[in-house]
Parts: sequence; structure tokens; C-alpha cells
Amino acid sequence: MSFIDQIAELEKAKAKLAQAEAKLSADRVAALSKLPSDYGYANLNDFIKALKDADGKGAKKVKGPKAAKGAKAPKAPKAPKAAKGKRAKITDEVKAQVKALAEAGKTGQEIAKELGISQPSVQNIKKAFGMVKARSVAEVATPVVVAESAV
Repeated sequence: MSFIDQIAELEKAKAKLAQAEAKLSADRVAALSKLPSDYGYANLNDFIKALKDADGKGAKKVKGPKAAKGAKAPKAPKAPKAAKGKRAKITDEVKAQVKALAEAGKTGQEIAKELGISQPSVQNIKKAFGMVKARSVAEVATPVVVAESAV
């Protein structure tokens, strides 16, 4: 068998494989679309709900003393984060939380992360409450004046 014959045979095999994959894909779609009716469900949504219920992911979780042993305790809700590019709503409640956290010794970065606001917002709130130390005269940059030379 020549090299060219081998290439032609390989191309035929690839074409046959592609045809088999297409048929398998079509058969899979047909079989999956029949599943809800095969199991007695009127539509796909009812079938999916039944699958989720059977898996336990769609069922409502029981809280409190009736919860199963070994069940995880519900997580504490996280502070809402402002979407990038959207301004956070700074309410009086947020300001009070910033003040309390700052008095508890938290850093501006920690406060901003916990409350979902920016660090400059934390700084502005602390400044409004008089919690920010004023900069000394030495810390303020003095502008340098360059004298123009006479030509």
C-alpha cells in the first residue's frame, strides 16, 4: 500500500468517524427529549424539578431542631458588595458601623472590605466624625517655585 493510499484510507476513516459522532449526537438528543414523557412528566421543567428533588438539591432544607444530624449550620449573610463602577449607598447606619469598627481598632481596609464600601469612603466618614488626625505642617508638601531667568 502506497503512502497516498494510506492517506486516502485515513481520510475515509475520519469521515466515517465524523458521521458516527453526528449520528450518536442526534440519537442522544432524541433519547433525552423523550425522557420526561417516558417517566410520566408533562414537560421538561416538571421532570427537572423531580430530578432535583430526588438528588436533594431542589428540596427545601430543614432548619432548627428538626435538621438532620451532621447538617451544616447556615452561613452568616455577607455584607453586600457594590458592583464595580456603581456607587455604594452610604447610609447613617453604614456611618455608625464605620465609627464602631474604627473605635474597635479595625483598619480602614478591613472596614471597607467588611462593609462593601471603598477605602476613601471609610476615610471620609472617619474624617466627618473627627476620628482622623489632622496632618501637621511638616507633612504638607510645600510647592517649589522656580524663578524664571531673565534673557
